Amino acid sequence: MSQDAIEEPSIESAVSAPSTLPQVPAGPDPHPEGFWTMMLGSMGVVFGDIGTSPLYALKTALDHMKADGVVESEVIGVVSLLIWALFITVTLKYVAFLMRADNKGEGGTLSLMALARKSLGRGSKLVFVLGVAGAALFSGDAIITPAISVLSAVEGLNTASPAFQPYVLPIAVVILVSLFVAQSNGTARVASFFGPVMVVFFGLLALLGVGHIADAPRILTAFNPLLGLSFLFGHGAAGFVTLGLVFLAVTGAEALYADMGHFGRKPIQIAWLCFVLPALVCNYLGQGALVLNDPEAVKDPFYLMAPQWALIPFVLLATAATVIASQAVITGAFSLSRQAIQLGLLPRLEIQHTSASTEGQIYVPRVNRMLLIGVLLLVFLFRSSDNLANAYGIAVTGTMLVTTSLAFFVVRNSWGWPLRVALPVIGFFLAVDLAFMAANLVKVFEGGWAPLTMGALAMVIMWTWVRGSDLLRKKTQRDSIPTADLIRLLEKSRPQRVAGTAVFLTGDPQVAPSALMHNLKHNKVVHENVVIMNIVTESIPRVSEACRFEIGKLSGDFLQVTLHFGYMESPRVPAAMALMRKAGYKFDIMTTSFFLGKRTLKTSPASGMPVWQDKLFVTLAKQSANATDFFSIPSDRVIELGAQVTI
Repeated sequence: MSQDAIEEPSIESAVSAPSTLPQVPAGPDPHPEGFWTMMLGSMGVVFGDIGTSPLYALKTALDHMKADGVVESEVIGVVSLLIWALFITVTLKYVAFLMRADNKGEGGTLSLMALARKSLGRGSKLVFVLGVAGAALFSGDAIITPAISVLSAVEGLNTASPAFQPYVLPIAVVILVSLFVAQSNGTARVASFFGPVMVVFFGLLALLGVGHIADAPRILTAFNPLLGLSFLFGHGAAGFVTLGLVFLAVTGAEALYADMGHFGRKPIQIAWLCFVLPALVCNYLGQGALVLNDPEAVKDPFYLMAPQWALIPFVLLATAATVIASQAVITGAFSLSRQAIQLGLLPRLEIQHTSASTEGQIYVPRVNRMLLIGVLLLVFLFRSSDNLANAYGIAVTGTMLVTTSLAFFVVRNSWGWPLRVALPVIGFFLAVDLAFMAANLVKVFEGGWAPLTMGALAMVIMWTWVRGSDLLRKKTQRDSIPTADLIRLLEKSRPQRVAGTAVFLTGDPQVAPSALMHNLKHNKVVHENVVIMNIVTESIPRVSEACRFEIGKLSGDFLQVTLHFGYMESPRVPAAMALMRKAGYKFDIMTTSFFLGKRTLKTSPASGMPVWQDKLFVTLAKQSANATDFFSIPSDRVIELGAQVTI
């Protein structure tokens, strides 16, 4: 079994390659737009997931009352748990605390991992494993969110008329397929509508909620956290199971942190505190009051808040909101994939830029296809949002647990908090996360296995890629000769020199690139000017143009060039060489030849990995995008020289 793979430089080498720069400044502000523009934009991206939770959170948490009957104290207790989950998990943990732990303005699991590794040293395996686990669990969330959100919205048609029942699933499938098919065109044109649509949606949530609170004003006692705790500890196993369903109200909290780099901390914080949080709290109170006033409304309190004449338009608006929420998660999955590729956790997948002006607008075809397949499998397997609710919480609680754990290393080592402060603060958040995790684990056999399986599969893939790449890198180093030794040999043997400049891309500039060795072996020539180029991914999101490159002279005609990119950037070699020209270095990309080593991988019983992992690594390598496209090198300037390599 063989595969053409891993042209140099291997991106995975950037994970362990230490930067030669002591401090690499971040690049320009990624969101120079005005504050209000950023806040409006955050409405359509950051809060889409958590904003659509009212469609199913309370309905699912009260599901047992459809058969057992509505009990006032239980309704108030559940609403109290929902409200305080928003206060503690979202407001206190994410908005007030975690959003301060940014990596040059960027948030999210991998950004936090990079920040923690920087504070501890790159050799911290625990932090690395936690980051991989968080990224893997997010993949499960990215698949479940579109499925449950769109299904829950379309199911509102059942409330309008039972005649819609046979069409709910087909309509949801059509919407989801259309959403994923449209990804290749980019979202720049329609993204400007996301914010205004969600503003209308949140405004309507608040309006309907406030309008129904008067149905049973006693629902306002839900602000008393003791009523929520009384329900939780007073109903035994039932209260514990309900806690797992209450967690559905905060499933979009991770997005507040992950999207911080796109919109900035302040716009997200202000939007949450002044608009989104009040709207959600009012809506949950209104749903609870409606159920207390009309026990029959327990079957679907969200849609029954709307008057009958407005139900269909409300369903359409809710569907639009869930599509926006799904789009936000898909975009997040693309961004996370690019970070994982740059950090060496995934193969070099094809990344397409769908906007000429916005760096973050990207499309990853293979990730898009995998997400679509996963979403459709879940929709056909579970067939309703109620069934999917059992599967939803586990992936998100796992990600939150990882985020909180990584935050400990940051506050302890980067912020310098003493243990007497760090342990109680992180311990409190960990206790809340563990409680939610335990409540969701009881649903493993009712659907929770789905995200766990997806997360485990994603983690095995990342682990295999990192492990296999490390073994391959070590083998390459053993079989190669040092660059300095090669230069000395060339000075003595003096092979034929040809005009022009040759750039040899490599993952390790200390050893002679395989493409250079093959060129000498087969063509028996060396160019007048030779550049050995290495690309390093830094542990910060973006690198400023001033620190984009380093140039060192190895000999009279050999240069070593190191290009630095942040993990949120696409490594575009021509753009970097243009900066070098501005700095006075004479590089003309159209008269320069780029030599890439193209390896054909073959499995070996002595590789150091099990046979199944060997085969998986080779299969993953098949997915690796061509280095020419990945590094944006003009294809007519590239020469590939191949060789067979046994892992």
